[in-house]
Amino acid sequence: MLTGLIYPGVVTALCQVLFHKQANGSLVEVDGQMVGSSLIGQNFTKPEYFQPRPSAAGNDGYDASASNASNYGPTNQKLIDRVKASVDKFHKDNPDYTGPIAADAVTASASGLDPDISPASAEAQAARIAKARGVTVEQIKRLIADHTQSRSLGFLGEPRVNVLALNLALDRQFGYQASPAAAAK
Repeated sequence: MLTGLIYPGVVTALCQVLFHKQANGSLVEVDGQMVGSSLIGQNFTKPEYFQPRPSAAGNDGYDASASNASNYGPTNQKLIDRVKASVDKFHKDNPDYTGPIAADAVTASASGLDPDISPASAEAQAARIAKARGVTVEQIKRLIADHTQSRSLGFLGEPRVNVLALNLALDRQFGYQASPAAAAK
């Protein structure tokens, strides 16, 4: 009774009161339409949007019901092939970028659904997005800087950029291209 009903009920009630948005999935709405969650990555493929990390969740990636990583070891040929394919795709999508590729741009996260990318990964995509939107690279980099979150509590994790929030900011600042929800399909 205590662990089956009372404890879960108390925790659920506390979460609804103290962390209502997070307890309900941190859903993001634009003009009354649900466009995603700030906690779950989605696949953006259009050139005018920032692209997330590769996903290993499900057969085609970004399947929230199959959240997982590949669990391949660093010497596993399947992992090596997947990373090589991700590097090739990155170069194809970002032909003007010649710098080093951030690791998170070509590797999946542990959940396969990480909503964030590193600032380096975002900046590597800046030229493609600026060209697709007809704006300057400096404008895109300023937007990246404005949306870069620092380490949690000042020491946990790495600086990061939420892809959905950044793509929504692109539409707000430079005009609506297509809904981020549609761009994620």
